[in-house]
Amino acid sequence: MTPLLVFGIILGYFLLLMAISHFTSQKADNSTFFTANRQSPWFLVAFGMVGASLSGVTFISVPGEVGNSGWTYLQFVMGNMVGYAVIAFVLIPLFYRLRLVSIYQYLQDRFGQNSYLTGSGFFLISQTIGASFRLFLAALVLQIAFFDAFGIPFYVTVFVTITLIWLYTFRGGIKTIVWTDTLQTTFLLLAVLISIYMIVDQMNLGAGEVVKVISNSEMSTIFDWNWKSDRNFFKTFLAGIFITIAMNGLDQNVMQKNLTIEKTSDAQKNIFWFSLTFFFSTVLFLALGVLLYKFALDQGLEIPQSTDDLYPMLALNHFGVLAGIVFLLGIVAAAFSSADSALTALTTSFCVDILNIPKRKQESQKKTRLLVHIGFTLLMFCVIVAFNEVNDSSVVNSVFKVAGFTYGPLLGLFTFGLLTKVKVKDKFVPLVCIAAPLLSVLLDVNSTAWFNGYKFGFEILLVNAAITCFGLFLLKKRT
Repeated sequence: MTPLLVFGIILGYFLLLMAISHFTSQKADNSTFFTANRQSPWFLVAFGMVGASLSGVTFISVPGEVGNSGWTYLQFVMGNMVGYAVIAFVLIPLFYRLRLVSIYQYLQDRFGQNSYLTGSGFFLISQTIGASFRLFLAALVLQIAFFDAFGIPFYVTVFVTITLIWLYTFRGGIKTIVWTDTLQTTFLLLAVLISIYMIVDQMNLGAGEVVKVISNSEMSTIFDWNWKSDRNFFKTFLAGIFITIAMNGLDQNVMQKNLTIEKTSDAQKNIFWFSLTFFFSTVLFLALGVLLYKFALDQGLEIPQSTDDLYPMLALNHFGVLAGIVFLLGIVAAAFSSADSALTALTTSFCVDILNIPKRKQESQKKTRLLVHIGFTLLMFCVIVAFNEVNDSSVVNSVFKVAGFTYGPLLGLFTFGLLTKVKVKDKFVPLVCIAAPLLSVLLDVNSTAWFNGYKFGFEILLVNAAITCFGLFLLKKRT
């Protein structure tokens, strides 16, 4: 693919997003930016959330990671399904009953102002890191496909990408994102389906043969029963449940989209259909991973040292022009779908939770929101560039590993608040929430030495949340 063709694809896609932004941001105000005036169709939100959840991590890392861990990632996704049920039947009714703009306002009502600011602060940290990791992957592909040809450095690629995202989100906010996510999900799923078709066509496989190749592959192993392994089924399944609750149900980025739907029942239908679509989409990406390795081995191609590079290498260089175009559309969609909603959610949380702008005059609110939006755009740029300097492992593991530490206090705060009626000494809550991830890191680093070879995986999130809950119990007010 020529750099000029790549440029044309990116430009065309961006102009399409700008057109959607234009129509969805007419007469937009702060309520539109933060809640889309609570008028989003539930089925549109459900389909669009698939693209945002898949993101660049699933699009690139999951197929490549099949070579390291097989289909064991599906154990995690099975746990996700249970987590989504908890979100639908516990958290959605709670947040709708309270009519929240930021979900962390619940912590203020339950514990106090310090807990509220702590919860919001951990979200801001978690979302900035997670969204930056995801956008990093997409920017890396764009660097290889286009910017390297002109000797343009990586930081310029990141700056251009994130500036484009800011341009189509700064007016309409979440209302624009609900519609653009639908477009992005379509391109993501088309990309994986066409990639599978191109591999099958080049290898002259029939439908039955494809199923046989995947099912007979050693890389299609789903379950790991070794209790010492960080991919053990029980550890991974439980982690899948609680990471979903933490990273979706307790995450302003995801819940902000749900809260744009008018009725509780429709928001619950959104979660149900989204979770099913997400599960089967993940199966497609895992199947693609097996086929990618099969194709590379049959063609005598060298497997890249970084598994994240396998899919881009094959799609751009060995599957033909059509597959390359669709792949680029998919990765651009993945980049934009993960970063646009993150920027809006970060802006919403900071404006509502930290600055409390709803109490300001309307003109002041708009100006402050714009400055905050620009500030988080620049912050994500800095984080992505820094991550590029230190990255040495598969991003799919990095994202969830970091999430285990940063989302743990959030899970602990909400769990303790929902399952108990205990009042705590609010002023000490930030200390507990800082101590919990630090202790979790200490346990994670020394687990093999201290626990007879036991290795923590994604379940470190549960340990983190448990420490937070225990700390909150120690802060119990005496009556």
